[in-house]
Amino acid sequence: MTGGCWALVPVKTRGLCKSRLSDRLAAEARLSLVRSMLERCLGALRESRTIDRIAVVSPERDTIPSDILMLADPGGGLNAALEAGRLALLEQGARELLVLPADLPLVTAGDIDTLVDLGRRGGFALATDAAGTGTNALYVAPPAPFRFQFGPGSRFLHMQEAVRLGLGAELLRTAGLELDVDGPSDLGELIARDDVRYRALPLRTAELTTAAGAPPLGGAASG
Repeated sequence: MTGGCWALVPVKTRGLCKSRLSDRLAAEARLSLVRSMLERCLGALRESRTIDRIAVVSPERDTIPSDILMLADPGGGLNAALEAGRLALLEQGARELLVLPADLPLVTAGDIDTLVDLGRRGGFALATDAAGTGTNALYVAPPAPFRFQFGPGSRFLHMQEAVRLGLGAELLRTAGLELDVDGPSDLGELIARDDVRYRALPLRTAELTTAAGAPPLGGAASG
């Protein structure tokens, strides 16, 4: 099937993911966490009623199921990977595009459907991070010629891009989309929430490591 609403999930080489957690999680535990969050992300996309196809842009397939389209990461960072994915999916006939990072451990199909439904009103919707300054997911239709602006202050930059294209920009905040596990404070917040979805992750107290002088998990969230 071509066309429809495509989901594009970017993920780095697994062994390089979440290096900021190295003082909290051993390498094997980080790898397990990354794979589990990616699996949860793909599972939520499969359950979504608004998503027709799923693609992953990455340097490696690793544990990604064979029925999901793999797109090569050309290098050069996240925005370059997403641009390559956008162009490839346009060739597949994509009319709508949802970008969903792979580090959202609490994301649900309902969160995804809410974002897509919101975006369909005017052509663009963005789910912000907990700080309200970043982008944890975005929907755009049509996906050409949208320019990705992930990085510091990406919420504002993506909103600007939507205005440039004449799209009606909508903003969404949900618990499932605002928590992205990047640094130690994010991991601490995930553990503190004691969410049933977190408990399903392969992350146990015994896997946590503490560097000398490091603040305790569950401290103030990072920006």
